Amino acid sequence: MTDTQTPAPAGNPSGRKRGLTILAVVVVIAAVVWAVFHFLLASPEQETDDAYVAGDVVAITARDPGQVTDIHADNTQVVHAGQPLIDLDAATADVGVASAEAELARAVRATRSDFSKLGETSAAVVQAQAELARAQNDLKRRRGAAAEGAVSGEELGHAADQVKVASATLQLARSQQAQSQNGVAGTTVSNNPAVLAAIAAYRRAAITRSHMHVVAPIDGVVAQRTVQLGQQVSAGMPLMTVVPLDRVWVDANFRETQLRDLRIGQPATVTADMYGDDLIYHGHVVGLGAGSGNAFALLPAQNASGNWIKITQRVPVRIALDKGELRRNPLRVGLSVNATVDTANTSGTMVGRPASAAYKGIATGAGDAAVEAKIRQIIAANR
Repeated sequence: MTDTQTPAPAGNPSGRKRGLTILAVVVVIAAVVWAVFHFLLASPEQETDDAYVAGDVVAITARDPGQVTDIHADNTQVVHAGQPLIDLDAATADVGVASAEAELARAVRATRSDFSKLGETSAAVVQAQAELARAQNDLKRRRGAAAEGAVSGEELGHAADQVKVASATLQLARSQQAQSQNGVAGTTVSNNPAVLAAIAAYRRAAITRSHMHVVAPIDGVVAQRTVQLGQQVSAGMPLMTVVPLDRVWVDANFRETQLRDLRIGQPATVTADMYGDDLIYHGHVVGLGAGSGNAFALLPAQNASGNWIKITQRVPVRIALDKGELRRNPLRVGLSVNATVDTANTSGTMVGRPASAAYKGIATGAGDAAVEAKIRQIIAANR
């Protein structure tokens, strides 16, 4: 008779059960710890993945018509404020400057001539006064002589006529003097109205000439260059754009149910899909939109016109980013990001800060020191 052996059960059921129990306890403890830190100890925050990088797209346009002769910057290239971008053919503008210069010189000479005429009319008045006094004296002497019968009546009449002629000549001289004074009274050659008009025309021509040399208004990266060499451009025509990548921000579109505790100045963190979650940008809330995106849509919803479905709206929240972090790891306009705002401190306001100038304007041809020096030189050469 052959003995059959019963096989031993594989593994240890009691040990396996104990291990599963310990694992379950560890998971429960970890969940409790996470819940405590997340809901009780962690700072309250709001986050959204409906967020994108935004920035200023500065349009470079032609201010006066002309033909493109040089292009100094192209797409993706970095430019600095004041750096040349495009040159237009300046031949016509140069002719305009030369014409304005000649007109200014003519106005100075004409004004100087007006001052000379004032001196001439003043001398004519003095001469007419002397002639009138002489004629009056002659008439007086002849009247005395006529009383004694030494002068005829005809000669006395001629003397009276000479007084009338001299008086009329004096009135004419004074009228001409007044006319000359009206043209130059209270002015000098430099501030005479005719000269000032010529100066304004010269400045206008110089400004038009400066527009033939297009420079970058700010630091940034060139994008959307559409102009080509030799192209004839008109005033207001877009040539290219410049995007200052060190001044981009994030527009995070939070749901309206997340806005209750959002305040100006609250700290925020941002991660970009471009770099992944390991790279974190730091910033702060600088403003909340004046309305939802739907309110400013090209075709806003007309909920009062019929049946409607309530949809949670989103409001753009602007988050300013640290410029140093942007310089080290630049972002591009339009990139997708995730934004998280720490809402623990609710002492800030819900309305944006007072408006202030974001950029300073660059100098144009108006008030150019070289132009003003040239005007003074023209006036001095023709005084």
